[in-house]
Amino acid sequence: MYLAMNRFTVPLENAAEFEEMWLSRDSALQEMPGFLAFHMLKGDETDGTILYASHTAWETEEDFRNWTRSEAFRTAHARAGTRRKLHAGAPRFEGFRAIQHIPQPA
Repeated sequence: MYLAMNRFTVPLENAAEFEEMWLSRDSALQEMPGFLAFHMLKGDETDGTILYASHTAWETEEDFRNWTRSEAFRTAHARAGTRRKLHAGAPRFEGFRAIQHIPQPA
């Protein structure tokens, strides 16, 4: 399994708009080979900002890389340059390969 995460530091005054942007986008992730799950995570407020993390699980790193090169990826991110920037700095990407998996009992 491969986990792809982007972390965003969002000023508190932009939080509602940032959340709406994510909740209203059409990602087409479910149509991609190897896609397992997506979560948008919201952390606690600290010093007037909120940390968010997009968390996507894939069967393999290659499945994730194929997503980033796909037309569906370009479509999902097409509006990124058309709206004002809602987060501070650049998103921080982190990729992880699983070295252990303990499934929930059946």
